[in-house]
Amino acid sequence: MEREVLEFDVQFVGAGPAGLAGAIRLADLVAKHDREVAAGAPGEPLGEINIAVLEKSATVGAHGISGAVMDPRAMRELIPDYLERGCPVASEVTQDDVYFLWEGGQFRLPLVPPMLENHGNSILSLGNLAAWMAQVAEEKGVLVVTETPAAKPLVENGRVVGVRTGDKGIDRRGERKPNYQPGADCRAKATVLCEGPRGTLAKALEQQLGLGVGRNPQVYSTGVKELWEVPPGRAQKGRVIHTMGFPLPAETFGGGFIYGMDDTRWSVGFVTGLDYRDPTTDPHAFLQRFKTHRLVRALLEGGKPVAYGAKAIPEGGWWAMPQLSTDGLLLCGDSGGFLNGARLKGIHLAIKSGMLAAETLFECLLAGDFSRQRLAGYEKRVEASWAADELRAVRNFHQGFEHGLFGGMFNAGIGMVTAGRDVLLRDRAPSVTGHERMQRLATRYPAGKPAPSRHDGTLTFDKLADVYLSGTRHEEDQPVHLVVSDTSVCATRCRTEFGNPCQHFCPASVYEMVPDEAKEGAIRLQINASNCVHCKTCDIADPYQIITWVTPEGGGGPDYKNL
Repeated sequence: MEREVLEFDVQFVGAGPAGLAGAIRLADLVAKHDREVAAGAPGEPLGEINIAVLEKSATVGAHGISGAVMDPRAMRELIPDYLERGCPVASEVTQDDVYFLWEGGQFRLPLVPPMLENHGNSILSLGNLAAWMAQVAEEKGVLVVTETPAAKPLVENGRVVGVRTGDKGIDRRGERKPNYQPGADCRAKATVLCEGPRGTLAKALEQQLGLGVGRNPQVYSTGVKELWEVPPGRAQKGRVIHTMGFPLPAETFGGGFIYGMDDTRWSVGFVTGLDYRDPTTDPHAFLQRFKTHRLVRALLEGGKPVAYGAKAIPEGGWWAMPQLSTDGLLLCGDSGGFLNGARLKGIHLAIKSGMLAAETLFECLLAGDFSRQRLAGYEKRVEASWAADELRAVRNFHQGFEHGLFGGMFNAGIGMVTAGRDVLLRDRAPSVTGHERMQRLATRYPAGKPAPSRHDGTLTFDKLADVYLSGTRHEEDQPVHLVVSDTSVCATRCRTEFGNPCQHFCPASVYEMVPDEAKEGAIRLQINASNCVHCKTCDIADPYQIITWVTPEGGGGPDYKNL
């Protein structure tokens, strides 16, 4: 089969803050260099450099979701006049509160822990930020291409030479439809993966090239979020609330957040660690229960949800970050594990990682050398940056929560006074892959699963109602993009051992166990792929690791608004 071949100097896979920051920074460096050469500085002009950003969503920002409270440090470095240029900041943070919740009440911490202080930070929508950054990038000559999922890495003799984009016009049986269009081979001197957490290409290359060797396993959480509209004046613009405790058991990592976007909108979300023990753990259900607490209920009274989404969050920290460079490849943002779990922040680190990648690539362009050794300069830049200082200071934060909420809090306190060491004063604490911690159903619930929660349709909602608010759409007649390597495991071993946790951990009701018409008394897995909000939870939390999330046809997925 003949495929179109597109040649770029540099390509960024993913139009999030990391990829767009990298493209903007590289375009700026090239333009500055050529201006200086034209003014008489030594050297040769670089001329036209082809910089591309490949994005799977229909529009930039449609798949973007975060809390989000942004530390503006990196954005100030990238675009010093970002506010004057229209960066879509909803509000500066005006008030910080941290609560410990239990079912019947709450306690407001008299002092906000230093890691959760947000004075000087900005509340915004990540999707809106990405859309604005894409406009800035395009003004600088960057090619931003949507509906173009990178489906497969191109590797030749151990070097990443590009990516193959997904085919279009394949039916659910894998046969070509009349509108069939093969994906293109996008080749570049360097490819920068900014796919977000558990990226399709990053996962494949980590296995193929050993990018995780010698690292702690990455561990994740899933964040589930609703945007609520309330009567004017009921929301408090700029207010930031974080919570611990209810409705989570003390053994499970996570907590709630409520951010005041303006005087009519609250961002309400809940984060659940995917290293939980209870096989019936349901991140969406925790968000619904969180809203029933009297503190949260009072804030939302009289309002309604208008948007919904979910995403995985890489929580492993410094020791879980993969090798960030190899031959032809750099990793940035969530793909590289750039997230400070203690601060609940990653946008500023994603932007900084993209900038550091761009500075490395600019050096490669000047030298005409994109060798593995030259690209390794990216890791040196990361290690010498304030981003690394921030991540090293909390390098053992998440490991402490393997011992529960209070053990984690104590470990975090020890880290604050020992420059990041753990409770045993180790420089590097070990960790385990999240799904390995899941208990057997019979161990957890000898009498059987607890009854599912009920929803009132006013304050609490089922998953399908929320999926509707996500705007999720997929072409129905295409191959299922959630590939289960052995569905017999679902109907037999998983049913007995774990009670089919995919029905619980998926925040979009993608996985459903239904009667098997071919076998009396048996069940089979039904995959409702059109519901998928691209959060990657299933790829991460499946106890057998037999689910692989692959890219669906370009343009499909959620259409997030103001998330």
